[in-house]
Amino acid sequence: MRIALVGVGLIGGSIGLAARERLGATVAGHDSAHALETAAELGAIDRACAQIDDAVHDADAVFVAVPVGAIRRTASVALAAAAQGCVVSDVGSTKRSIVAALDDPRFVGGHPLAGAETAGVQHARADLFEGATWYLTPTPTTSGILYERLHRFLHSLGARPVAIEPEVHDTILATVSHLPHVLANVLVAQAASTLAAGGEGLPATGPSFRDATRVAGANSRIWTDIYLSNRDALAAGIDDTIERLRRVRDALETANGPGITDWNDGAAADRRRLLEAQLAGGPLFELRASVPNRPGVVAQLALELGRAGVNITDMALYPAPDMSEGVIALWVAGAEQARRAEKLVGKLGFPVARA
Repeated sequence: MRIALVGVGLIGGSIGLAARERLGATVAGHDSAHALETAAELGAIDRACAQIDDAVHDADAVFVAVPVGAIRRTASVALAAAAQGCVVSDVGSTKRSIVAALDDPRFVGGHPLAGAETAGVQHARADLFEGATWYLTPTPTTSGILYERLHRFLHSLGARPVAIEPEVHDTILATVSHLPHVLANVLVAQAASTLAAGGEGLPATGPSFRDATRVAGANSRIWTDIYLSNRDALAAGIDDTIERLRRVRDALETANGPGITDWNDGAAADRRRLLEAQLAGGPLFELRASVPNRPGVVAQLALELGRAGVNITDMALYPAPDMSEGVIALWVAGAEQARRAEKLVGKLGFPVARA
């Protein structure tokens, strides 16, 4: 398999390392001369390319791993140079504007929930995506064959691909990723201001403060674009946070002990449910659905299951000889999820059975 990386930083470099190590893929990279030299030394790429066209023209899959603000322009260049049978994806943490701007059957928006505070290809790791959720945002015009290829490739890297609508993705990420960065920045600024006002030196901080502020001051070259590209969803999340903090403040002001206890216990229960949802799994079940050969049917299935929280561990397409219809095989973890998937696919009007 031939992979092209447009951007060979932490994420792009890790894709290259994993693809070469796990799949024996040939990897071409485009970036600055220094980044390409480092990537080659680390074994993340086989070939360094000064131009995007040179990197992607013969690729089976292209990953655009540049800052969010540059993805639309860069991905457009990659799509113009890529072959008709090449799937092009990105790794940006916002999706709505990118997917809307890149209306091409070969493009599938993507976002791996993996990374670190450190940036740059020198920190890339072949195991970075092991067990990580990798969001994909197919649309009704997405090529089903190329989506399957991308899904299989990401699964081979150790990731768990999950289909999701771009709007839902951005709303969720505003809460679970972008808002925590905002709050971490506010907390460190508040602590620094409080200490400066009292003429105090920085004391030894406890684990609560360290954990809550771990992501403070993240790379502005990346995060300024993220904040601005998802500003409406992030602003709504900040408003909701302010209202929740106001209710806690009111309970403190009125010395409402039972209210504070309920609030704290509720947070513990919510956290437990979130962790349990992440750890859910079980034995694999194969479902086979008969579907017509029409644009968007693969995206329709993937998104419907993704909305219901059903994780597709793997998939395969088996078209009929005349290409008029075909079978989509889906592997789902856990008996309960398999039952839900079977019911959901049936509701869409596609005959489905467990293999």
